[in-house]
Amino acid sequence: MLRLGGAAAGGPGRRRKCRSSPSAGLLALAVAATALLPWWRPGDWSMQAPRAVLRGVAAAARAVGAQASSFGTGPQQADGTFYEFRTYTIKPNKMKDFLELTSKNIHLRTVHSQMIGYWTLEFGGLNKVFHIWKYDNFAQRTAVRAALTKDQEWQEKYISHMLPLLDKQENEITYLVPWCKLGSSEKDGVYELVTFQMKPGGPAVWGQSFKAAIKAHINSGYIKLIGVFHTEYGLLNRVHVLWWNESPDSRAAGRHYAHEDPRIVAAVRESVQFLESQQNSLLLPTAFSPLK
Repeated sequence: MLRLGGAAAGGPGRRRKCRSSPSAGLLALAVAATALLPWWRPGDWSMQAPRAVLRGVAAAARAVGAQASSFGTGPQQADGTFYEFRTYTIKPNKMKDFLELTSKNIHLRTVHSQMIGYWTLEFGGLNKVFHIWKYDNFAQRTAVRAALTKDQEWQEKYISHMLPLLDKQENEITYLVPWCKLGSSEKDGVYELVTFQMKPGGPAVWGQSFKAAIKAHINSGYIKLIGVFHTEYGLLNRVHVLWWNESPDSRAAGRHYAHEDPRIVAAVRESVQFLESQQNSLLLPTAFSPLK
């Protein structure tokens, strides 16, 4: 899993804390497996032995318990919380119908899980809606999807009428980066979703520079950060940053200010060397969006 922001290296003469390597973890797991197989002896690699050892490894893993979901990776996500990004492309002549239908029936959906926000795209895409859903873990999402399938009212009042209005559906599973908490808006405004496709190598390569660039924008005070998310399922090495502004004009003024701030310019210049592509979208919150 991507982890933005790595640990600083110790200086000369400084004692470094020991960390278990992946190979050490596998060795410990193998030892646990052999404890479950007292009859097995080193060098006894008959056809049955490897299978038995593999069964023992699996049993040992189940015995010690997994802190993260089987669908997720990354030690910093011990609580398992993730965010599903959904983007729907609506048929050009059906956007009004889609929004009216969704506004009327969205309460049937939000009884099953938490909606963070629901927006229409004003710039950066046409006839699209974007929404974010929060889940405590993958087991919860699986249960929610199963419940929605069985929810007759949801299926009959919404899904059956909504699907003919769609051209395309996309989703991503994302985590908040460890150094960011989900923000909120104090008043109505507009949102900017900035998507960065970073070079392969992960945060070990570009994490610190990326974090510094985001922090430089935050410290300037011209814009409010809602969240920084990295993708677990979808394109990897992709980071989404969601910002809040009072209006498109205040956003434009802020960008002009940022371009003249030497601290921001220096931080961005350092980070951009790891950037492959970038896409911006201006989002307008719907009337039923929790984030306004």
